[in-house]
Amino acid sequence: MNKKRPVNLDISTISMPVTAIVSILHRVTGIILFIGLAFLFYAFDQSLSSQQGFDQVVEVLQNNFLAKFVVWGVVSALMYHFVAGIKHLFMDLGHFEELESGRMAAKANLVIAVVLILLAGVWIW
Repeated sequence: MNKKRPVNLDISTISMPVTAIVSILHRVTGIILFIGLAFLFYAFDQSLSSQQGFDQVVEVLQNNFLAKFVVWGVVSALMYHFVAGIKHLFMDLGHFEELESGRMAAKANLVIAVVLILLAGVWIW
């Protein structure tokens, strides 16, 4: 084994390519969706339990900032995960596999996701 190989233990000095950032965010949003669905299932269960439960869920979602923020976070994760998933489907078909086209697709992924997340924020608030 070569003992003179470079070792970089300072993560703050490593510059990640945009494709790696998009890939990591895709995984992170998947985790957020998995956790966020527990809150959404609870609200759905409460809303179907009775008329009072439905009214309570509606009132919380209309007046509680934290509830709106959680819903916006889950919807934002869904939007990003959806856009990145579509990009991956195109990659499975053989598109965006070259270095430059992959970078452009990753940048487009970020731009489209940001636009959708902002629109979701306007819709929720």
